[in-house]
Amino acid sequence: MVTADAVIHGDRERLIGFSAVEHPVVLQLGGNEPDKMAEAARVAEAFGYDEVNINCGCPSDRVQSGAFGACLMREPKTVAACVSAMRAAVSIPVTVKCRIAIDEDPPRETLFNFVDVVADAGCDVFTVHARKAWLKGLSPKENREIPPLDYELVKTLKVERPDLQIILNGGIKTLEESAAHLEDFHGVMLGRAAYQTPALLGQVDAQLFGEGAAPISPFEAVAAYRPYLEARLAEGVRLSSMTRHMLGLFNGMPGARLWRRVLSEQGPKPGAGIHVLDEALDAVASRVLA
Repeated sequence: MVTADAVIHGDRERLIGFSAVEHPVVLQLGGNEPDKMAEAARVAEAFGYDEVNINCGCPSDRVQSGAFGACLMREPKTVAACVSAMRAAVSIPVTVKCRIAIDEDPPRETLFNFVDVVADAGCDVFTVHARKAWLKGLSPKENREIPPLDYELVKTLKVERPDLQIILNGGIKTLEESAAHLEDFHGVMLGRAAYQTPALLGQVDAQLFGEGAAPISPFEAVAAYRPYLEARLAEGVRLSSMTRHMLGLFNGMPGARLWRRVLSEQGPKPGAGIHVLDEALDAVASRVLA
């Protein structure tokens, strides 16, 4: 997620640059001013993004201070104005991610009113984190865990608004759970689970979409990622800036601790290169093949 102001005024390549191998890729924007959101969406489209998404779900103090994120659940007309301006500015889809409500607001009334107002502006895809967001008293981490999940309410929204695409988010940790939810929803979004145990992503096509693809092992994932790492290293990007997102790749496998240790300790050092990745891989392989 990047704020509209940062996209407009900041170092765009650093903030929103990405590799062509990442497609399809979505830029999530934070903001509440239609003109700025439209301009940021234009920039995103020019950069090659496949979709822009409006953040109406983040409860952090920093986001609240900017009057966007989850607090926009109480400002559906503002979000609708942003959607309208953005859709007029770009040809790529404009979507919204939200919560079911905030604080003491009634969940069903809040969610349905928010979705109806925003949908009238032309948004037809909503990713719903099936929890309330508490703007005071809970940290962002606690807001991902403490408020109870209400999948049934989001399911009701999907049933009663059949013209919309409703994607479920929140508390989903496995592909088995994902498969069950796909019986009821147009899609499922995994956040922390995908980041903390990324190896499960190598099983998605084989397990969920029946594409006949063989599962991709963590070793194969690293091999596919290697050319990207080498190219970025040649450009001066620090190894740790890339490998820190790979620390959980071998979670649950022998040698996972050694993998994390080598990358965490050696990756940030000046001059750390692809040899650090090879050292970490060797540490895992020696345990897996033993």
